[in-house]
Amino acid sequence: MNRIEACQKLHAVALAELGVHETPGPAATARIMEYERHTDRGYTGSDEEAWCAKFANFVVDTAQIPVTLEMTQSAGGIYSFVKNGLIVGTHHANARSFLTWGVPLDAPVLGCIVIMRRGSSTTQGHVTFCDHPDISNGVIRCLGGNQGDAVKVSRFPVENVIGYRSPV
Repeated sequence: MNRIEACQKLHAVALAELGVHETPGPAATARIMEYERHTDRGYTGSDEEAWCAKFANFVVDTAQIPVTLEMTQSAGGIYSFVKNGLIVGTHHANARSFLTWGVPLDAPVLGCIVIMRRGSSTTQGHVTFCDHPDISNGVIRCLGGNQGDAVKVSRFPVENVIGYRSPV
């Protein structure tokens, strides 16, 4: 599987979740709680906290992208996010944990992971998937979780992007 195919697979998994949204009040949306199971955060029972990285980990784990010898060699011989021969997420609930995941890209491709800063914080951020790689207008269109409390497509200023990552 090449880079384009791997990123498209991530996009397809994310797209299948389009429309999942938070439940107002103390109840939690069961599907968002499923995303939470893909992190080391533990079960919180709440969809009221940041869940973009939980969603990203769910997507990567669900995509079941196999690791090949060629992939491992292109990553410098070390590919740390592998389980049972499949590429997995970082399993951290922090968006910026994806800055060390996969392979860095100079420009976005459909389905690649996009990591953004959030405000002036050096630790907080947002992680999402590229939904349209044309950034010529200074905006990137992304499909992700916890975008307006839902899995949806949103537009973000390119100036907030701090990394593009691909599984391959």
